[in-house]
Amino acid sequence: MPSFDIVNEIDMQELDNAVNLVKREVDSRFDFKGTDTEIDLNKKDKVIKVTTGDDMKGQAIREMMIKHGSKRGIDARVFSFGEPENTSKGHRKFEIKIEEGLGKDNAKKIVKLIKDAKLKVNASIMDERVRVEGKKIDDLQTVIQLMKTSEMDVPLQFVNMKS
Repeated sequence: MPSFDIVNEIDMQELDNAVNLVKREVDSRFDFKGTDTEIDLNKKDKVIKVTTGDDMKGQAIREMMIKHGSKRGIDARVFSFGEPENTSKGHRKFEIKIEEGLGKDNAKKIVKLIKDAKLKVNASIMDERVRVEGKKIDDLQTVIQLMKTSEMDVPLQFVNMKS
């Protein structure tokens, strides 16, 4: 029986590339000269730690992360920006958390959307993914189009298509 999975996954290599692009841009921009700006990606915890001179530079780094992330295929909705805090050196620091996975609420919302569409498919929640099964591939493609047009809190990817 044909099936596919709906997930929210981030390619960590692309995220690493985006962070490196932001670091390179910070090094070359005139307004960041002499500010001791640090950007560190912790791949294990999926957190980017940023230390910079002031809030304006922090806002510029946020905009650069979104810009370079979107160029690398990372949706801006996966970034959760923390509140800036003061450091002992008079700088500002904040964290950017990378939110991966659907979560139970979004998974339930996806299943409800699929059931409300009254298509001949079966949607089931499996941990951090929603598996959609149907007899016809056309029905599965209709579900994919429905999900692409729906407004969700997280970006969706459609993986593991089996016929």
